[in-house]
Amino acid sequence: MSNVSNSSNMSKKTNLAILRHSASHVLAAAVLEMFPEAKFGIGPAVENGFYYDFELPRTLIPEDLPLLEEKMRKIIAANYPIEKAEMLIKKALEHFKKVKQDYKIELIKDLEKTGEKKVSVYKLNNFVDLCFGPHLDSTGEIKDDSFKLSRLSGVYWKSDEKNKQLQRIYGVVFESKKELDEYLAQMEEAGKRDHKKLGHELDLYSFHPEAPGSPFWHPKGMIIWNELEFLGKNLRKKYEFEEIQTPIIAKQDLWKISGHWEHYKESMFHFELDNDKYAIKPMDCPFNILIYKEERRSYKDLPIRFSEIGRVFRNEKSGELNGLLRVRHITQDDSHTFLAKDQVEDEIRKIIKMACEYYQAFNLTPEFFFSTRPEDYMGEIKDWDEAEKNLENALKKEKAKYKLKEKDGAFYGPKIDIDIKDALGRRWQLATIQLDFQLPQRFSLEYIDSNGKKKQPVMIHAAVFGSFERFIGIITEHYAGAFPLWLSPVQAMIIPVSEKFNRYGEKILEKLKENNVRVEMDNSDESLGKRIHAAEKQKIPYIVIVGEKEEKSKSLSVRGRDKEQKVLQLEEFIPKIQKEIAEKK
Repeated sequence: MSNVSNSSNMSKKTNLAILRHSASHVLAAAVLEMFPEAKFGIGPAVENGFYYDFELPRTLIPEDLPLLEEKMRKIIAANYPIEKAEMLIKKALEHFKKVKQDYKIELIKDLEKTGEKKVSVYKLNNFVDLCFGPHLDSTGEIKDDSFKLSRLSGVYWKSDEKNKQLQRIYGVVFESKKELDEYLAQMEEAGKRDHKKLGHELDLYSFHPEAPGSPFWHPKGMIIWNELEFLGKNLRKKYEFEEIQTPIIAKQDLWKISGHWEHYKESMFHFELDNDKYAIKPMDCPFNILIYKEERRSYKDLPIRFSEIGRVFRNEKSGELNGLLRVRHITQDDSHTFLAKDQVEDEIRKIIKMACEYYQAFNLTPEFFFSTRPEDYMGEIKDWDEAEKNLENALKKEKAKYKLKEKDGAFYGPKIDIDIKDALGRRWQLATIQLDFQLPQRFSLEYIDSNGKKKQPVMIHAAVFGSFERFIGIITEHYAGAFPLWLSPVQAMIIPVSEKFNRYGEKILEKLKENNVRVEMDNSDESLGKRIHAAEKQKIPYIVIVGEKEEKSKSLSVRGRDKEQKVLQLEEFIPKIQKEIAEKK
C-alpha cells in the first residue's frame, strides 16, 4: 500500500475533521489490541471529536476507557503510517470475509448496489478499515495529550432497532492540549447546567419511564411555560395573528394529501379504529389549511395569519430522546400565514421583527441563515427565484446579518433559520421561517384576485421558540437555572430571622402577592443561614430578610443574586420589583 498525503493546504475545519477521523481509526486499532475478535461498525468524525461502533465479547465499562487511551498513546508514539489503497469490490469482500468483519461486508454490498466497482481501504499497523478517507499521513500527527475518550453508549447498527445493538465509544480530540483543556472545562460547566439535573433540583419537570419522551410539568415549571405562552401570544396578537386550536388526530386521508403518509409515516403514531386508519398529528399545517378552506377567500382577506399552540407527536427513536431537547410530545408556538406572492417580502419582514422581539426578552442575539433552492426542489424555477429574492430582500431591509446556506432549503421552498448562542457559546437553532409552495398546491388552495380570477396562495410556516420543551431546556442551561426575574417561578423569598417575626413576614408576603409578585416565605425550623442557602440553591432572585430592626422601621433587608444587601421600605421595593418584572430585566 502506498502512503498518500491528505492534509496539505486544508482549512482549519477540514484539518480538524481529518484529525478526528484519523483518531477514530487509532481508537479502532486500540480496540483490536484489547479484543482481537472485535467486529467493527463505523467510525466517523463528529463535532469536537469522533466515535466508533463495535460488537465486542463483553460490555465495556467506564474503567476501560483509560486502558484504551493508553493503547492509543502507544499507537500514536509508534508513528505508524496511515496508508491508503483501492480494492476491487470482489477482493474487498474476500478480505473482510476472511477477517470475519460482517458489518464491513454489509457496507461493501451496499456500495456494490449503487454501481461502485472499487472501494478504498486504510491500513494502520495491523488494522485495515473500509473508509473513504482522507486521513493524516501517520498516527504521530495526533498529539498524545490532546485527546480523551469521553463516554460509552449503546446504538443499533444503522440506527435500526431491528438490528443488533453495538457499543459506541466517543472521544474528543483537538490540535493542542490547551484546546482540549478549554473544551473539558466547558463540558464540566455544561454538566452543572444540565437541564435534566436542574429541572429536578428546581422542581420544574420530571421524566418517567411510563411515558418516554414526554416530560411531566410541575407547578413551578408551568409558571415558566405560562410566562412563555403569554409572551408569545401577546406578540402574535401585536403582529395580527389570530389564534386557533385544532385536533390531535386525523384520518390517514389527510396525511396522504399532505404527503406525510408517504414521506413521514415511520415517525408518526398511527392506529386503526372502526375500519379507518388514523394518525396523531406530527405537524399542525394540514389542520390550519382545513380552516383556510372553510371559506371562499379574496385577495382583500390576505394575508390570513393563524397561530396555534400546537401539540404534536413524533415517534422519535428511544436512543435519540434527550430530556427536553428531544421529545416525542412536542408543543410548538406555531403559525401559518396564507398570502399572495407579492406580499411575501413584507410578511417575512414582519416575522423577522417579531422573532427579534421574542429574543430581546431573553437578552439573546439571533443569528440568521438563508437557505436556497436544493437539488431536489419542486415547482418552477421562476417561483423559486422570486421567493429567494423576497427572503433576501426582507433580511437586508431589516438589517439582519445573515449567512448563506446554498441548496439547503426544503424541497418545497426556501427558508430562514434563526440560531442563538447560549452562555457557553453553544449554537442552537430555534426558529424557522419557511416558505411553502407545495402544500397550497397539494390541497388546491385558492383565493380570488382583483381581476376575479382564481390564484394559489403561498404559505409561510413560522415557530419562533421552535418548541416549548426544547426552548425551556435550552434557557434552563443558558441561565444555569437562574432565570430572569420575570420568568422565575419564585421571584422573592421572605425569611423571618426567627419565629417571633413570622407575623411581620406574613404581612410582607400578602402585600407582595397583592401586587402580583410570586413570593413564598420560609419560616421553617432551620437556622437562618440554612434557609438563606436553600433560597440561593433555588436560584430565587430576591431574598427578603425580616427581623427586629426591619419590623421596627417597617423596612426590609433585600438581598439580590449579587449578594449585595440593601435596606428598603416596602413602598420602595414593590415598585422596584414590579418595574423589573414589566421590563423583563
